[in-house]
Amino acid sequence: MRSNANRKHLMQTLSPQHVKTEEALRLGVESGWYAIKVSGTFVSGPHDSEADCRRKIDEIHPPVKKKR
Repeated sequence: MRSNANRKHLMQTLSPQHVKTEEALRLGVESGWYAIKVSGTFVSGPHDSEADCRRKIDEIHPPVKKKR
């Protein structure tokens, strides 16, 4: 069994990023919102809105529930 410290290290933090038309053409993707890793790797998308993208990020990596 892995410790929580190791598990956190293995999980990549995802963030929403909007890719505009000009950049999308350069990258060969559709414009829209994407969930991306810190490294810049696209994980999910395109999404219609930032909110949709954040929902997908929460599906991929659910928020950690704090103990009371």
